[in-house]
Amino acid sequence: MPLLNWKGKTLSPPAPAALVQDAFLYPGGLGYPDAPSQGRLILGDNLAVMSALLPEYEGRIELIYADPPFFTNRKFSARIGRGEDSRKPEEWQLAEGYGDSWQDLDSYLQFLYERLALMVRLLAPNGTLYLHLDWHADAYARLILDELFGSGGVFINEIIWTYHGPSPIKTAFNRKHDTILVYAKGRDYTFNTDAVREPYNPNTIATFKSSRKAGFGKIPNLARGKVPEDWWYFPVVARLHGERTGYPTQKPEALLKRIILASSNEGDTVADFFCGSGTTARVAACHGRKFITSDISVRAVHTARSRLAETERVFSLEHDSVLTPVMAESKKIRVHVSADSVRLETPLKVDFWEVDPDWDGHVFKSAVQAQRHTRSGELPLELKIKIGRKASVRLVTIQGKEYQLNIQAVANTANGL
Repeated sequence: MPLLNWKGKTLSPPAPAALVQDAFLYPGGLGYPDAPSQGRLILGDNLAVMSALLPEYEGRIELIYADPPFFTNRKFSARIGRGEDSRKPEEWQLAEGYGDSWQDLDSYLQFLYERLALMVRLLAPNGTLYLHLDWHADAYARLILDELFGSGGVFINEIIWTYHGPSPIKTAFNRKHDTILVYAKGRDYTFNTDAVREPYNPNTIATFKSSRKAGFGKIPNLARGKVPEDWWYFPVVARLHGERTGYPTQKPEALLKRIILASSNEGDTVADFFCGSGTTARVAACHGRKFITSDISVRAVHTARSRLAETERVFSLEHDSVLTPVMAESKKIRVHVSADSVRLETPLKVDFWEVDPDWDGHVFKSAVQAQRHTRSGELPLELKIKIGRKASVRLVTIQGKEYQLNIQAVANTANGL
């Protein structure tokens, strides 16, 4: 096959991250404190993270979905306000999201090449890789994937995800689709046709009822439905109020649900090393899959943690030792402890908080959690839980700052550190 070359093209073995176990989160106390983890949420550069995962996971991940930066050369902001008018962006409360800026195309392609090469190594022999891009770089990516998968690889689909929305373009047709390239290492890949069937169009059903010659004499099982075509329409998250997190370029759950149901089975491992808002991990968790997800952005990891706390899957929170989160100190935080609850009092705008009722001083075991409602912005300030001799509270503000306070059960109130 033809190869795509660029200045600086190389594949050097990346240095693996030194992953540190920081916390376990038990959604709503589910299985606390002994239930095994069903997922991993990791803060770190995905190149180093994937390299660190190779000894345990090389050739063992059944599905990888990758939604990297698109080479837009833009900087994306996160919306951290709640209950704002979507029609008035000048009033939105914003914070740093992520950057998609590059020195040149060569540097972007090298960034993509190094990471896709590790994903191919992590992918199981019967696994599937979905790479989500748009018109900026999808043509280059296809040549890169052809090279990495080699002659034995299988190009399964070029999926077009279409959507609606306003556009500032006045000199061309509005660009309203993304491209998802689907590859496997061989022909023995998982594809669950019955899991993704959808109803036939009513016009199709009417046509077959009215004429025996419809479909050139081939009559489909109309009641069973059809396997979708390779163009998919799903609304963007901006139109799905119940899913919005404020994280930029968030993908809809319906899109990931179709991918996960089609290309994995219950108990399989699903990975997303460009975590973003955590949609892949959330959908995987809700459908009985294990997950591994990572991002270099603290805001992305916080957003994913909040969403995963709403599932019923225990997961671990890890970080690269070079990106150790700094737990801030504040005299503005007070925690009130009663016999069966913990109450938070602070003027800080808290996005998420959680309690480890039996803090061991090492790994935080989150037994109860609370977070701001995505629409109203309301946050429960009291969590029902009985603490042991020593407990700990963690919280994250809307600005992304993280705090931790340790509590002695004998005290009625714990002041900020």
